[in-house]
Amino acid sequence: MFDTAQAQRPVQRPALRAVPPAPSPAPQMPSASAVRHPSVADESVAPTIRHWLAAALDELDYGIVLLFDDMRVVHANEAALAELDECHPLQLTGGELRARLARDVAPLHEAVTAAGNRGIRKLLTLGKDGQRGSVSVVPLEAANAGPRAVLVVLGKREVCESLSVQGFARSYGLTGAETRVLMALCDGTPPTQTAQLLGVAVSTIRSQIGSLRQKTGAESIRALVRQVAVLPPVKGALRRNGSTRSHGWLPTLLHSAP
Repeated sequence: MFDTAQAQRPVQRPALRAVPPAPSPAPQMPSASAVRHPSVADESVAPTIRHWLAAALDELDYGIVLLFDDMRVVHANEAALAELDECHPLQLTGGELRARLARDVAPLHEAVTAAGNRGIRKLLTLGKDGQRGSVSVVPLEAANAGPRAVLVVLGKREVCESLSVQGFARSYGLTGAETRVLMALCDGTPPTQTAQLLGVAVSTIRSQIGSLRQKTGAESIRALVRQVAVLPPVKGALRRNGSTRSHGWLPTLLHSAP
């Protein structure tokens, strides 16, 4: 016979589990190929990439000038705009990079031409007397075997730049007096002359040097100066004229790549 008690027994159903919400999609970042070679189809990405590249160059504490089609300046970073003053052997004139002295015109032009046409690197020393400066001329290969661009890197005028010293001083909690002594040491000024320049006793300078070594862990003055000299070539928080600028650059070169 049919068991009514069994028929009336409630059916056990598995408990329902809450389905977790689907994770939010990750923000879409440009692909590696798009970053290296943005094309016309990447119009939404290319302006951002150009801004990043120009901003990255502006963070470097080395002057960088990008040339295309002989001496035509495509881009100069902030450090270059600050370096190329009336004392530098190179100058920006009419959208071109030119040598200030007549005797430097031919060597500069030959180096840029060799880099653009034959892919040859060259280190030049330009100017005279106290206004001499070194520049590296570097060829930049095109991705599609097209014409090369040429990178001109300006040499540093000082072993330790002022902003680098100030940033180093802040990171180690140096006093204003200790920072001034450190800047003098980085300039190669001996303690006796530093004391004369700052109007204090030599014993005071030596005491401050001892404090500098203790705070930074440097074993000697040479080791202390080396710590500053090998800092990453990145600018401090201070900007040239305290301003930023638009980073629109290289539209032709970037869009010509496949």
